[in-house]
Amino acid sequence: MEEIIKTKDIVKLYVMGVEELYALKGVSVTINKNEYVAIMGPSGSGKSTLMNIIGCLDTPTSGYYELNGQNVSEMEDNELATVRNKEIGFVFQTFNLLARSNALHNVELPLIYAGMSKSARMELAEEALVKVGLQDRMKHKPNELSGGQRQRVAIARALVNNPSIILADEPTGNLDSKTGDEIMDLFDNLHSQGNTIILVTHEDFIAEHAHRTVRLRDGLIETDKETEKGIKYKLEHPQYAAALNS
Repeated sequence: MEEIIKTKDIVKLYVMGVEELYALKGVSVTINKNEYVAIMGPSGSGKSTLMNIIGCLDTPTSGYYELNGQNVSEMEDNELATVRNKEIGFVFQTFNLLARSNALHNVELPLIYAGMSKSARMELAEEALVKVGLQDRMKHKPNELSGGQRQRVAIARALVNNPSIILADEPTGNLDSKTGDEIMDLFDNLHSQGNTIILVTHEDFIAEHAHRTVRLRDGLIETDKETEKGIKYKLEHPQYAAALNS
């Protein structure tokens, strides 16, 4: 199976005056194409730091990180920005939408940064919004949308560049339980279409949607195991299990 993410002995050290704080103490993890993984852990476990490194928002103090065949662990900021725009679709708890722009413009933003023509941007942005069920809300601004619809716009924006991974940080944190369930059902559907999804969450019931959970504690991986849903999915899709194990 094709490796999308490979970290080896990732260390992240923060120096605050005379104090040294190790957020990560040698984390090694591999995630393959079309996996659905939840990264979990209590406050201070290192999960947010690992998310920032996986998302190319930060660099490790030491260790190796390869994303889709590229060694990104020693890249400069401008190189990381290019990788982020091309390889990673972000979904945040707070949506991070432009308040004065409609859904279509919010979704096309990564394509503007990529230098794509307007006609091509519009076509791809419309396709992404249709994919998340917002074909009738394309011209609506965020304040004209519900919380769940705003998160769907954010997911469409994450999808529009056809990224290697979708990285979702507490994607239901600002939503009521019913709307949160609908968003998680959407992630399940996106995974079934072949997307690689990484959830960062502290909620067990959210992590249960993933097929594998990686739990961190004190900067180290405590456990890395399949969920019940992951085991069931492999039984129902033997071709998927064979591909993961190849």
